[in-house]
Amino acid sequence: MWSYFWHIAFTALLTLGRLTAGIQLDINDPNSIKDAAATAAYVMMTYYHGNESGQIPGKLPGTWWTGGEVFMALVQYWYWTGDTSYNDVTKQALIWQKGHNDYLPDNYTQDLGNDDQVFWGLAAMTAAELNFPEDEEVSWLALAQGVFNTQAEKWDPDTCHGGLRWQRNSWNGGYDLKNSVSNGGFFQLAARLARYTKNETYTEWAEKAFTWATSVPLIIEKGWTINDLVTVESNCQAPNQMQWSYNYGIYFNGAAYMYNLTNGDTKWKNVVEGLLNTTWRNFFPQEYGGNIMVEPCEPQKQGVVPCDGNQSTFKSLVTAWLAFTTTIMPETLDQILPKLQGSAEGAAKQCSGPSPDKICGQRWFLDKYDGVTGLREHMCALSVFTANMVPFKTGNRDQGPLTADTGGTSKGDPSAGTGSRKPEKDKPREITTGDRVGASIATVVVVEQRKKTEIEMTVLLMVTPDRMSKRLNDNHPGRDYYVFLRAMGVASDKRYDLHATL
Repeated sequence: MWSYFWHIAFTALLTLGRLTAGIQLDINDPNSIKDAAATAAYVMMTYYHGNESGQIPGKLPGTWWTGGEVFMALVQYWYWTGDTSYNDVTKQALIWQKGHNDYLPDNYTQDLGNDDQVFWGLAAMTAAELNFPEDEEVSWLALAQGVFNTQAEKWDPDTCHGGLRWQRNSWNGGYDLKNSVSNGGFFQLAARLARYTKNETYTEWAEKAFTWATSVPLIIEKGWTINDLVTVESNCQAPNQMQWSYNYGIYFNGAAYMYNLTNGDTKWKNVVEGLLNTTWRNFFPQEYGGNIMVEPCEPQKQGVVPCDGNQSTFKSLVTAWLAFTTTIMPETLDQILPKLQGSAEGAAKQCSGPSPDKICGQRWFLDKYDGVTGLREHMCALSVFTANMVPFKTGNRDQGPLTADTGGTSKGDPSAGTGSRKPEKDKPREITTGDRVGASIATVVVVEQRKKTEIEMTVLLMVTPDRMSKRLNDNHPGRDYYVFLRAMGVASDKRYDLHATL
């Protein structure tokens, strides 16, 4: 305990000393990288209170899925650096939110999307692959299998000949959408389970999920672009073409696992190379040197809507997936490492904020702190710093990510998550008079005119007032419907405040 206290105190002193000069990073020195990562991790965790008395472990301000990202980043931090400071709090969070061994905790199940759930599943899968310490209470592999099983149940062949819907439940806005991140998350999880267990069922599902995504306009193989979502109403033939980095990352990393599993199948080699090339073009623009990651929402230009809370996390995911792609597909290292190094150097310059809890900014392509800061920005800095440990043989690294045949110790349960609850019906149910009277349903209709496509998009969300309040406070902070619109892929410069409606 005292060693932990002194570690935190020492890290805080280091943090205070770097406020004006920024984090001093030498990408060729593993100790320098570890110091930078330790600072980012420390500040990130000042925003987390789930391990305090009366708080909920694993719950963070904002969306529930962000917790999966944060604790996945901390598992990776431990793996790359060997620092165990956050292992206990990470283990506590991953266990507390596990629900019925499927990451569908009762407090949030009614409002969760498939993408929300899968990020916790990917965190558990990461813990299994890296031999993150576990105890008798839980198996990381079994938790990942529980997520897979409950998502496979939701595969929807009745519309668009397959695919996962964005939302798990018919009463949630977005149920009639099938998006890349939900389907890509399922694909990646299946690919990783297939590699870890060598179970052909997971391999078949990974192939099936990827083939489906290319059969509708989510993944366009000619040019290797990934659209954000398609609508069931259009038979999944009218894509929203917004470009987000995590859609690419979730697929290229899954494809890299399939490449590794199949001993270098040319099919998967072409997928990884094609998606990486588009990733470089879209998210590492030559305007900023070509080696610094930039989200489309970051440049302060006319017509660019600033990043919301979800989009502010994407760099954390993508840089981590890039790092692990190099470990399971080593021939990608020469093109990936310069991108990770340039991004880390940019992030270090951004980490020059004015106070102990506001150190790292968002826009890595700027030389000075931009003032956009919070848990998400520090998580992104943490991930890109730790990703730069790839060339060094330090920390807790074995030849990972591991499998059951190469030293992975987490024991699975192929039936995890099944039988814990009755599956929700796949079809939307009609709203009855009893629903209207008993639940006092509030209906909110938002119409957004999209100038570029001249398509009028109507977003209809029907919920009870208490659930509306819960969704906006828990999942979309500030009672602000704008974030929900952005999640639906509707770019807008307007904000829709529902306070008066409720």
